[in-house]
Amino acid sequence: MKRWLPGLDTLRQYEAAWLPHDIFAGIVLATMLVPVGIAYAAASGLPGIYGLYATIVPLLAYALFGPSRILVLGPDSALAAILLGVIAPLAQGDPLRAVTLAGMMAIVSGTVCILAGVARLGFITELLSKPIRYGYMNGIALTVLISQLPKLFGFSIESEGPLRSLWAIVSAILGGQINWVAFAIGLATLIVILLLRNNKRVPGLLIAVVGATLVVGVLDLGTQYGVKVLGPLPQGLPGFVVPWITSSDLVPVLIGGCAVAMVSFADTSVLSRAYAARLGSRVDPNQEMVGLGAANLATGFFQGFPISSSSSRTPVAEAAGARTQLTSVVGALAIALLLLVAPSLLQHLPTAALAAVVIASAIGLIEVADLKRIYRIQRWEFWLAIVCFVGVAVLGVIPGIGLAIAIAIIEFLWDGWRPHSAVLGRAYGVKGYHDITRYPDARRVPGLVLFRWDAPLFFANAEFFRERVLDAVATSPTPVRWLVVAAEPVTSVDVTACDVVAELDRSLHAQGIEFCFAELKDPVKDKLKRFGLFAQLGENYFFPTIGVAVARYLETNNVEWEDWEDWEDDDVQGLERVAGQDTASGP
Repeated sequence: MKRWLPGLDTLRQYEAAWLPHDIFAGIVLATMLVPVGIAYAAASGLPGIYGLYATIVPLLAYALFGPSRILVLGPDSALAAILLGVIAPLAQGDPLRAVTLAGMMAIVSGTVCILAGVARLGFITELLSKPIRYGYMNGIALTVLISQLPKLFGFSIESEGPLRSLWAIVSAILGGQINWVAFAIGLATLIVILLLRNNKRVPGLLIAVVGATLVVGVLDLGTQYGVKVLGPLPQGLPGFVVPWITSSDLVPVLIGGCAVAMVSFADTSVLSRAYAARLGSRVDPNQEMVGLGAANLATGFFQGFPISSSSSRTPVAEAAGARTQLTSVVGALAIALLLLVAPSLLQHLPTAALAAVVIASAIGLIEVADLKRIYRIQRWEFWLAIVCFVGVAVLGVIPGIGLAIAIAIIEFLWDGWRPHSAVLGRAYGVKGYHDITRYPDARRVPGLVLFRWDAPLFFANAEFFRERVLDAVATSPTPVRWLVVAAEPVTSVDVTACDVVAELDRSLHAQGIEFCFAELKDPVKDKLKRFGLFAQLGENYFFPTIGVAVARYLETNNVEWEDWEDWEDDDVQGLERVAGQDTASGP
């Protein structure tokens, strides 16, 4: 129970002194959750009320199942583009059908997260490198921003895909369709949010949204100037509904739900680890996945849509003094009370202001500074990020994320498919044996090739391993008697690789060369024993260190070799003088 329901354990250890802080933080949080939830619902192609439904239920579910003490979950701008990309083509303007599709996507996402958490697969999002994450998140941010521009300008368009939408927006602007009053309200709201977003003491978003609502309501701008407003919200709480979809919708909903699961958990795991480190605690990524999955599953059955953690609302809870997830419970109850008592309170909230809220959040998703750093230190990873960004911006969110995943897999396989390898020699003045390309003057033991392989040995790189070994033998300055693989970096080996090693051993034996291993890890050594390689190569040809292997080779092959560590002091000083003269004379 303690593992699967962390909220109960927090409740058991709850201190009375925390209660005022959690209640106050929950009320403050609710003032931000309401406009944000409505805005993200509209950005996802759903009626605004469902943004509040998707806020109440996940907060309560995560408070029970989530391991993080103050993480805030709810509708998120990063998911809005994914939801809109799946829902809009299928719903074809039917809001109830859109809600059903969104609910099933939440159930798919929740199920995937829970199964992955139970299977302890919380590490899988770590396979997405930082440049790839930056690329697709920047693409999502651009997609969200483009989708909100028509609402900001006070008109509507019909198009699919970011580029087509952008062209339609430009055409509408040139055609004089801008509602300048709505645009002025939206732009003013956006400016206030951006100016006050870093001020923890002033709730900039709340001030901007309340101000826009009051201006529109008092001046009756909705009737006088055609400014679109939210309208009265339905009274009451969300009910339990099973979102049945048709078989023709199943594939896109499954793909979209899996994409949501990946993006939401990637963001949630990063944010929860950051706050855990700040609070001096530890968060289990597998339980984090279960908590996120439970929240999505719950909101899917209670008229909500997929949710994620929030990097903008969690700091609000922290700054307000939140101590535990009771803050989220209080926030959820405050929103529920609003729907029961005063559902018409936000009826004059302009959609241009909601668009400004989403645009401000999308701007916050954009990463530029760290991409500049990546460009300076490793340009190919920077261009990897750009490819992912272009993929999302041009192809759309779902295909773009698929491209990002494909690139991540290729990147992972490439590192293991063509790993670094080196022939080692003895460099003067440096302990151990080192890459002769880094130390061109390194001395090599006559008849001995020391070959280092810097990766696991498996099916994808086994043939490359054979090629590199044979190339090391062919380029040796002296006839080779022994080849020793410095295998400390080899962390794993599979059947295919072992078969290649066995064939390579027979090939080297035919040339009169002994095939040996040094510094092999015990778990890898155990696999080689099971595969029969110990018996084939001979146990005497597996050495604990390279030094032992070299010593055994010298003992058994009658080779003249003098290590620099064995030289007399006079010899060392003479070599140093020669080295100094060479340096003084220039290259």
